[in-house]
Amino acid sequence: MTSKIKVNLDYLLLVRGMSLTELSEAIDISIANLSILKRGKAKAIRFSTLIKLCDALACQPGDLLEIRE
Repeated sequence: MTSKIKVNLDYLLLVRGMSLTELSEAIDISIANLSILKRGKAKAIRFSTLIKLCDALACQPGDLLEIRE
């Protein structure tokens, strides 16, 4: 079985009432890169980016990322 990491960015944005554009502006990361992450197409994420996302969304890394089998 291969595990896959699911990115819960859509859910967190919905719960926070925030758009992808607002998040992009808040953390200074392009909408294109956030979109790649949101769709689960990213191959990696920097810790600095993860921290920015968690700070902006008031969450923990485990809220943003989860392992699915």
